[in-house]
Amino acid sequence: MSDPKHPEEGQLPASPGRKLTLLPLVMVMFFTVSGGAYGLEDLVGQSGPGMALLLIIVTPIIWSLPTALMVAELSTAMPVAGGYYAWVKKALGPFWGFQEGWWSWITSFVDMAIYPVLFADYLNTLLVQQFDNHLLEENWLAHWLVTLVVIWTFVFVNIRGAKGVGKWSNYFGAFVLIPFGVMGVIGLSSAITSPSEFWAPFVPEDSTILGSFGTGLCVVMWNYLGWDGLSTVSDEIHEPRRNFPRGLALTIPLVTLAYLLPVGAGLQASPDWAGWTAGYFPTVAAKVGGQWLGTWLAIGGLVSAAALFNALMLSISRLPYVMAEDRFLPSFITKRHPKYDTPYVAIILCATVYSFFTLSAFSSLVVVDVIVYSASLMLEFAALIALRYKEPTMKRPVRVPGGWFGIAVVTALPAAVLALAVYSTATDDGGATAMLMSAAAIATGPILYPFLVKFVKKDHPTGAVPIEYDELGAG
Repeated sequence: MSDPKHPEEGQLPASPGRKLTLLPLVMVMFFTVSGGAYGLEDLVGQSGPGMALLLIIVTPIIWSLPTALMVAELSTAMPVAGGYYAWVKKALGPFWGFQEGWWSWITSFVDMAIYPVLFADYLNTLLVQQFDNHLLEENWLAHWLVTLVVIWTFVFVNIRGAKGVGKWSNYFGAFVLIPFGVMGVIGLSSAITSPSEFWAPFVPEDSTILGSFGTGLCVVMWNYLGWDGLSTVSDEIHEPRRNFPRGLALTIPLVTLAYLLPVGAGLQASPDWAGWTAGYFPTVAAKVGGQWLGTWLAIGGLVSAAALFNALMLSISRLPYVMAEDRFLPSFITKRHPKYDTPYVAIILCATVYSFFTLSAFSSLVVVDVIVYSASLMLEFAALIALRYKEPTMKRPVRVPGGWFGIAVVTALPAAVLALAVYSTATDDGGATAMLMSAAAIATGPILYPFLVKFVKKDHPTGAVPIEYDELGAG
């Protein structure tokens, strides 16, 4: 048994009392991926009611489920700190492992900065509507200070460990999910007593089915990203080989229902679908259940933004930590808190970067984020294939079913979705710019790698990823 004060390389120490158990794991996973139906309004307004509902239902089948199956196999075979970084490093070597970690980390610079800004924007809306106070929209410094309060509050929560993040996620989850659930129940009752074709029109009159599908695909992909996120803290999950796949199995339908029910209820109560734009859900909720429900959803948007940041900080902050362990980044980043055994320097480093990026959080870069994230996701599928070939007897408590045919299917579906999203982006207005920015972001990894190997890593060896073998595991 390893000494908890001197863990094996790639293992962050965490006593059982500080680890994520199943319910907190599900809530953290929910906020790592979703956070509620906020942000889906544009999907309805741009793609039409019918296509929006279809995409919400189909995307988890062709995108989330294959990803979750891949993550379940690799996370239970290698439940180590760094998760997907370690999988790719083990399967494809240090170069591709670095690309996996680097691409995932740099997308967070923009992604993570968006949530504190959203918090400040939601707070501004509430202040204007309830108190006619325009401070946050008129004073950029006050707006920025609010984002800093969000960031550094949850730095403190994250430094105290995964269990604290899970505890806060439980509270946030209840506050966000209950009003959406109430909205869904009211909408379902209305659909039964006063049925209407709330899914019509299927697509806007000026669009085609393929065009409407492509327009909404990146939006829905964005709202279903992140199933691999918590693999980076696998060693901070209680019984990860058992609880991680159970968490995935519970969270996928939870996220799908958290999207489908309120969107369906909103269309039943507010048939003016063309008016659905970002931030419209509180208005829709007020039409469904009254002003009290609309106010609850408005406050829920604020809570959701904070919860997303809190949960994502837990997973993302482990990337610079494990890359620093391999000396692709400076070794001081590997320092752990003397009391909580958390990578506090990595957490603070991430928070500092995000604090500056909130000054210019480019929500328009969502498409770039999706493409760069998808490049790293394809490396994970490549790792799945490579390890099936190179390590056939590796112990796999959970396996993608169907042998090599199953592997082909779960890899081909997300690859096809990604190809369609890239094609849609490339042919859209401004798509060429988004593609160039995506290519530039991806290129930073190969460009930096030789420099970091020569001047930072030097002769320091790359840490091994431990695996267990099962003589009956061939396949």
